[in-house]
Amino acid sequence: MESKYNLKSPAVKRLMKEAAELRDPTEHYHAQPLEDNLFEWHFSVRGPPDSDFDGGIYHGRIVLPPEYPMKPPSIILLTPNGRFEVGKKICLSISGHHPETWQPSWSIRTALIAIIGFMPTKGEGAIGSLDYTPEERRALAKKSQDFCCETCSCSMRSTLLALTPNSNPSAEDHQAKQLAQQINFKAESSLSRHSSENVGAESEPSSLTQGDASTSAGQEVADEPPTEQAEVSAAPAEEPQPPAAPSTGRPLSPRQRRAQQQQNQQGQRDGRDAASRPVFAPAPRRQHEEGHTGSAVLIVLLTLALAALIFRRIYLNNEYQFDFEL
Repeated sequence: MESKYNLKSPAVKRLMKEAAELRDPTEHYHAQPLEDNLFEWHFSVRGPPDSDFDGGIYHGRIVLPPEYPMKPPSIILLTPNGRFEVGKKICLSISGHHPETWQPSWSIRTALIAIIGFMPTKGEGAIGSLDYTPEERRALAKKSQDFCCETCSCSMRSTLLALTPNSNPSAEDHQAKQLAQQINFKAESSLSRHSSENVGAESEPSSLTQGDASTSAGQEVADEPPTEQAEVSAAPAEEPQPPAAPSTGRPLSPRQRRAQQQQNQQGQRDGRDAASRPVFAPAPRRQHEEGHTGSAVLIVLLTLALAALIFRRIYLNNEYQFDFEL
């Protein structure tokens, strides 16, 4: 396999190192790449104790990108388990669904321990997650030991070491478990962020609805018939006040007071007449009048032409008779 890949590639170096570290199976997990593909691994994990998956052994695939460890792998379960869908990429903070939470310090060992830690948690509608009943999960845990992978020919009854009371986790397992706890914390924060995004998405339609309502209200105002606007415009304006007589400091004579009263009455009368007149006068029918004018002119011209022809005819007849008599 080494001759097929560029040994200077960071991804190849990292994967070959991890393959050497995970060569020997443990009581809880085991993972190795396929013989013809370094970027596809098959793994087996034991169900966590004191849970609905206790006693089960589950098999799956890990597909790694060429940019590993800078980008996360994709994890797919192949054994029915009641927690993750079979044959579908599961959505975890350590999988390809969340590259923003992936850290290059995490490894395949970290992913295996994180999968074991994630199994007892609730699916909550995440991609590739299931929420089977405890009875169904226990039944699937018993059946999982009979599973055999057709690709790597791995049997669940012999893929892991048997559990013993004296088995203690290694230093690598302890370090990976600490990293897995960080992954759990990041998963919870990502779920809370997802819920806040859902709340924001729910608030957006309401604001859009308010905007649509205001837009429709404005449209209704714009679509109102012009008669209502004409009625508003036709409201009587304030009556114009006549100009006040210049104050000279002397009392007005009776003649000047009568003239001022007449001016006030005339201004009020003009204001009432202006209010009673329509604001919008009907437009004259110019085209109709122009048509009548054109017809009258044409009739006159035809009459004149006909008269000219009659007079010419009479003239020619008189001239012919005069010449004949001579």
